Amino acid sequence: MSEPKENPLMEKIVSLCKRRGFIFQSSEIYGGINGFWDYGPLGAELKRNVKELWWNTMTRQREDVVGLEATIIMSPEIWKASGHVATFADLMVECPLTNKRYRADQVESQSGIAYYYTGAIEDRAKFEESLKGGRPALAHKSEDTRPFSVLIPKGKPPESARKIALEFYSKGGFTSFPILQGERSEPVENTTKYSPDSGALLTEARPFNLMFKTYVGPLESEENVAYLRPETAQAIFAQFKNVLETSRQKVPFGIAQIGKAFRNEVTPRNFTFRSREFEQMELEFFIKPDEAVEAISSSIATPASKDHPGEPQPNWGWQLWHQYWVEERIRFYGNIGLPRTTLEEYWQKPEELAHYARATVDLLFKFPFGTQELEGIAARSDFDLSQHSRFSGKPMGVFDDELKAAWEKLPKEKQDDLWRRYYENRKKYLIKSGIKDEDASKSATEDANGLARGQYLPHVIEPSAGVDRLILALICNAYHEDQAPDEKGKMESRVVLRFAPCIAPVKVAIFPLLKNKPDLVAKAKAVRDLLRPHMNVFYDEAGAIGRRYRRQDEIGTPFCVTIDFDTLGEKGDDLKDTVTLRERDTMKQERLKIPELLPFLLSKIR
Repeated sequence: MSEPKENPLMEKIVSLCKRRGFIFQSSEIYGGINGFWDYGPLGAELKRNVKELWWNTMTRQREDVVGLEATIIMSPEIWKASGHVATFADLMVECPLTNKRYRADQVESQSGIAYYYTGAIEDRAKFEESLKGGRPALAHKSEDTRPFSVLIPKGKPPESARKIALEFYSKGGFTSFPILQGERSEPVENTTKYSPDSGALLTEARPFNLMFKTYVGPLESEENVAYLRPETAQAIFAQFKNVLETSRQKVPFGIAQIGKAFRNEVTPRNFTFRSREFEQMELEFFIKPDEAVEAISSSIATPASKDHPGEPQPNWGWQLWHQYWVEERIRFYGNIGLPRTTLEEYWQKPEELAHYARATVDLLFKFPFGTQELEGIAARSDFDLSQHSRFSGKPMGVFDDELKAAWEKLPKEKQDDLWRRYYENRKKYLIKSGIKDEDASKSATEDANGLARGQYLPHVIEPSAGVDRLILALICNAYHEDQAPDEKGKMESRVVLRFAPCIAPVKVAIFPLLKNKPDLVAKAKAVRDLLRPHMNVFYDEAGAIGRRYRRQDEIGTPFCVTIDFDTLGEKGDDLKDTVTLRERDTMKQERLKIPELLPFLLSKIR
């Protein structure tokens, strides 16, 4: 059985998150509930700042993206169309001793001595002895023929295995005096078949659907089954036509959404990284199929380099749009404190792609527990709208008058070439979706004929990010330990969260030098009230200034402002109405006039 791995850095981060009010375990006073987390005062501010910056970047600063806020529970037909009901599952194994479940691909390999037993029988002599003296008969079974195996680390005695085996058979109802049968043993190397906790042989892997099931209506019946959404994207596809018609947008354009999602993870782990309730920030950016772009623009622009391709152009095909959104997302991370050097780009190999995806890039971050995904940017073709069109019977295509006009001017051979390519792509999708070849050919022909009339199903580029994972990455990246002088100039250890000012939960802390001087306190509160309408301000008058600095460093506050006797003009008019501004990372201090404070801070935190 493997011992839990220690991760001192992660333990410090988890401790800091609770101690300073970033993240608490849900239902902690009742022992907690695995896979669920609550955000405290600072965590809520940090999370809100990140979501607001994402929303501003994605929607308010663009003319080609609009927003949506959809319900958590939707028609179960949506999840059938998307494939979640049939295929949204992890392969799961279970420990027969503890009933703990594990994802089959996440069981760590172990080595040791495997002991095997064919079953257990009752020790009749001990059983009859127990009945003497008028004692009541014990509940018992005389035989258990279930085989059992347990892995014991090398060097441990066979009695360790026998103790676990007896526990297994007793758990199955063998409550009298079992005798183990058919014991044998053999060395085993690098196996993933045994529980890392109990050592018992795990069950065979079987699918485990990750969606939370509930019921809509007064009766818990199959007709009323519904699901908590496992992602936010499908609501965007289901509402695509409504948003298109009401927002007066034209393809290419996007629909953005931030919202809760739920997945019944078999093994939630790594703090908030893999949770059962989480938030997503997703964009579905709808683009014209390459055949339509080529009909309109005569050619398709393809990537010339791996850099940002610049402002979108009418002749962009899906490859440039995909590259554009990869670079836009990396740029966003840089703006909130995760520069490109902290990220890795993983381009999924062809055999790793979902059957509908043309390309997927995972943006990875090196957490203390390993390099893991923050966001995926996928080119999903027209799969999603096609699925919902087929299952709902409602058309999801768009009419493009520019395409219709351009098509009529194309030479016949060009029309035939584009028609054929569109037909083949649509037929390929339909066959992969389980449509028979003859029916797929008929539907693909109708779709290709529609292209000639200016109609098509938009394709989509999907940047999908997890809010909670991003918050954890920002905290991990910001966490630093260094040395700083105390009030007497002596160096001491300092924990500091070096958040980018734009996401910091508290932007500035205000300190009166002394709390027992009414004039200092009044002036400090006046400065606080000056700044409070524009940013989150923390007022603190308790303890020495050095201690107050350390508290703010530990929660990531980028600036501290101290109101002292110079502010009151006690040493002359030159310093009257000035404050000491201290910067978190450099610990540099400078005097600044109070009227200059607000514009200075706004320039730094935006």
